[in-house]
Amino acid sequence: MLDLTSHWAGILSLVIFVAAYILVVFEEATHLRKSKPVMLAAGLIWLLIGLAYAIAGRGEETYELSAHIIEEYGELFLFLLVAITYVNTLEERRGFEVLRAKLVSMGLSYRSLFLLTGMLAFFLSGILDNLTTALVMGTVVMALGSHSPRFVTIGCISIVVAANAGGAFTPFGDITTLMVWQKGKLDFFEFFAILIPSLVNWAVPAAILFFAVPKGTPAAQTETIRAKPGALGVAILFAATIVTAVSFKNFLNLPPALGMMLGLGYLQIWSYVLKQKGTRWRDDDMVLDSFHQIQRVEWDTLLFFFGIIFAVGGLGVLGYLTLASELLYTDLGPTAANIIIGALSAIVDNIPLMFAVLTMDPAMSHGEWLLITLTCGVGGSMLAIGSAAGVALMGQAKGAYTFMAHLKWTWAIALGYFASIGAHLFINAHHF
Repeated sequence: MLDLTSHWAGILSLVIFVAAYILVVFEEATHLRKSKPVMLAAGLIWLLIGLAYAIAGRGEETYELSAHIIEEYGELFLFLLVAITYVNTLEERRGFEVLRAKLVSMGLSYRSLFLLTGMLAFFLSGILDNLTTALVMGTVVMALGSHSPRFVTIGCISIVVAANAGGAFTPFGDITTLMVWQKGKLDFFEFFAILIPSLVNWAVPAAILFFAVPKGTPAAQTETIRAKPGALGVAILFAATIVTAVSFKNFLNLPPALGMMLGLGYLQIWSYVLKQKGTRWRDDDMVLDSFHQIQRVEWDTLLFFFGIIFAVGGLGVLGYLTLASELLYTDLGPTAANIIIGALSAIVDNIPLMFAVLTMDPAMSHGEWLLITLTCGVGGSMLAIGSAAGVALMGQAKGAYTFMAHLKWTWAIALGYFASIGAHLFINAHHF
């Protein structure tokens, strides 16, 4: 590849990327959806790469360079398309509403609810995703904390930290872990080596926050919600889809996205069965339109991934990621670099950071790959804007959970961050 870091095309590409990312950061203020500036930036960066290579008489090389990134994005896109469709379908079948109603009717104290919602957020996000998990648990906290704004604030902070930590120890919990798994840096079961460090990441700040939770017990709310017919079947097929994807990669050496698409086939057939039964029995609740659930996919998010992956990939082709790799992984060493990158994820989205690391592809042990998976997954918890879970809950619990309310406890979350790193270095020393 050409080194274009000091070339006009490279410098202009870097300016375009920074400008686009500034617009992403200020999405709430500008009301410009985050996918739009990064998609434009990605296209312009590759246009400049094409021009630079053509001028150098090496235009034929650009197809192979871009095709490799298209393949990576294609696998990620198909995987996420299926996973999000299943989550949408579970929501449509009222699965999450049933869970919420069950929790608000248990009559637990504020402190018991604080611990329960945190633990549930931790383990649910390993299967679903941190955003969905945070929103479901957030509704429980807000419903029961209507007379205690302090409980809502502390509960939301715990949920954000727990959801991000829980998403770090499984390939399905976060986009970054999925990227590491699909790249083949870690096997499926190797991720579980950071289960305890991830739990420590939540447990340390939770132990501190616990004493700030008000005493007393909110009034139990009796709400009867029944799941729509077929909800259990959807949950079982989702589990079967995950098993299929893992089996495709581990036993057949096929892309896990192909296994996920087979799982989408399971859902399509199940929706056909429910639709036929619902029509025959005139039960509108039973009817399931699976294509409608696919339409409900968050396209802004998927297109944002496209823009980020191609923009960062373009910077890699230009040579900037090689410079960054030399500075971080050669000069500082992989452990320090991984800790710094994780902390940066509180300010910069963890997806471009992880994709940059995967593109740099530094020579690291499995222990170091586990470390960057951990830090990139949980580092965003230190600020409310550092993760999708935090941003979503700020919108959901307006007034009670704010950027400044979260910042007040950043020191406790940072203690959890470094404690989880220490736990990993100690427990998984044999991986290094």
